[in-house]
Amino acid sequence: MTEARAATERLRAELRVLGVTTAYEMGDDVTLPVWIGLVVRYRDGFYRWQEGPVKRRHLGTDAVGCAIRVARRFTELQADVPLWWDDLAKESRGNLAQDYP
Repeated sequence: MTEARAATERLRAELRVLGVTTAYEMGDDVTLPVWIGLVVRYRDGFYRWQEGPVKRRHLGTDAVGCAIRVARRFTELQADVPLWWDDLAKESRGNLAQDYP
């Protein structure tokens, strides 16, 4: 198992503990989409995530700390869906996405 895959698996497990069960693997060992527009990647020893057009970084390989920050942001985004989400959802899924990811 590669370092990136192990780090991604640790993050996914930590997210599940925090109640984020929507994360799924892309099959490239480094990418973990959590919700439309909220994607986490592990690269060069860092967890990096992107929410719409904004990129964030969590220093190091601390899966627990990163999961806490991503889960918090996931909850915030769902509570107050940003303007960019509608456009991204339509682009990604077509008009069938309706109100939820």
